[in-house]
Amino acid sequence: MAQRTTLILDDKTRQAARQLASSYDCSVSEAIRRAVVQQRDVVKGLPPDRRRQRVDTLERLFVLFEGNDPEEEVRRLKSEDEGS
Repeated sequence: MAQRTTLILDDKTRQAARQLASSYDCSVSEAIRRAVVQQRDVVKGLPPDRRRQRVDTLERLFVLFEGNDPEEEVRRLKSEDEGS
């Protein structure tokens, strides 16, 4: 459930919020919401469900790349780039 909160921003903070909104291509309110969540994640760490999702993805990548020679893959990619 959403809840309305009123913030009073000084000029510097208001300008920063507008710049974020422009970068995110969203409203100032949405930019502030995103910034608060992102800052929380930096300070508190990822929530357990997001951490689990990342671990699952990493484990899946290990399975997908199992048996591949990374040096050979880099050589192949460089060779393809030279041919382009």
